Amino acid sequence: MTARAADRARYDRATAQLDAPVAIVDLDAFDANAEDLVRRAGGKPIRVASKSVRCRALLERVLAREGFAGIMSFTLAESLWLARSGFDDVLLAYPSADRAGYAELAADPKLAAAVTVMIDDPAQLDLIDAARAGGSEVVRVCLELDTALKLLGGRVRIGARRSPLHSPAQVAEVARAVVRRPGFKVVGIMAYEGHVAGVGDAVAGRPLRSRAVRLMQAAARRELAERRAAVVRAVREVVPDLEFVNGGGTGSVQHTAAEDAVTEIAAGSGLYVPRLFDNYTSFTGRPAALFALPVVRRPGVGVVTVLGGGYPASGAPGADRLPVPYLPEGLRYDPQEGAGEVQTPLLGPVADDLLIDDKVWFRHAKAGELCERFDTLHLVEGDAVTATVPTYRGEGHTFL
Repeated sequence: MTARAADRARYDRATAQLDAPVAIVDLDAFDANAEDLVRRAGGKPIRVASKSVRCRALLERVLAREGFAGIMSFTLAESLWLARSGFDDVLLAYPSADRAGYAELAADPKLAAAVTVMIDDPAQLDLIDAARAGGSEVVRVCLELDTALKLLGGRVRIGARRSPLHSPAQVAEVARAVVRRPGFKVVGIMAYEGHVAGVGDAVAGRPLRSRAVRLMQAAARRELAERRAAVVRAVREVVPDLEFVNGGGTGSVQHTAAEDAVTEIAAGSGLYVPRLFDNYTSFTGRPAALFALPVVRRPGVGVVTVLGGGYPASGAPGADRLPVPYLPEGLRYDPQEGAGEVQTPLLGPVADDLLIDDKVWFRHAKAGELCERFDTLHLVEGDAVTATVPTYRGEGHTFL
């Protein structure tokens, strides 16, 4: 029996009494992935990206481990909810236009102490001030640096279009704007190098593309390390007591941690290890989050149909944004139908071994987005479900 076949047998036994669709997290794999992230971080604390987890119980589990500290959130409403729930160090990774949230933040000392908001433009300070509604608490601010690699005088750009702040002078100028403004305090810098951390460099069957990605990423790491260090020096001249410099992501943990200027690493997808994180030379994780769909039809030889399945991930549309049939091995989508909202046909000789009500296990393309489809996660240890915990959705929250 292969390792994957053994996993399928365990998951089937653990969920034998549960009707599919059902989602699980294999805690042995989850904990092993957490340990590997800590090893790769080389002693620097890891701030957990909640967008990639979306389950309070699992956030609590990983933050209880040595080597993890703080949360990187994705909306202001989520940040406030987490702070009210007892998490005392929440960095909002994206600028917000949530006026009601800012009013709540500025009026509550506990929330203002726990939550740090993201800006990259003084106009965002105007929005926050206009939303205060009399709240006078000091708002903690983090400045986001654009990490994109620019070539040929800026005519070629590699990297996500996030912050407009690219140079040390630009970031320092915004830091000065914050310092001059009553009611705000600069406490950190964030720089997410998604073109390094979120792009696999070992794409199966595409050796030339993989080599090109590795060359690009090596150049991007060198350029960003120099520029990030210069940015930190420039900002510290304005804000000597800067608390943190956050960088990285699951795919670049060890490289970002090696930079002296960086004080903490962000990571989250590496806990669940969705399919988009299979193609890296720097690490190999264990798939920890899966979902099962039930076989409901057997249309013919070499075909079964499962209920549901159309759970595409965000990003540029493409086949790599679809969940992948994982267990049993050997199933594939019908190219004429793909993954359907209500039903999904799957092809392959192994389909003839599946019966009505058997489970087919899938891996989502991205990590936390799976939790937008399920109210609960069943936590598996060995071949048993040892706990069932709510996702954000199960607690009544869909923040985006």
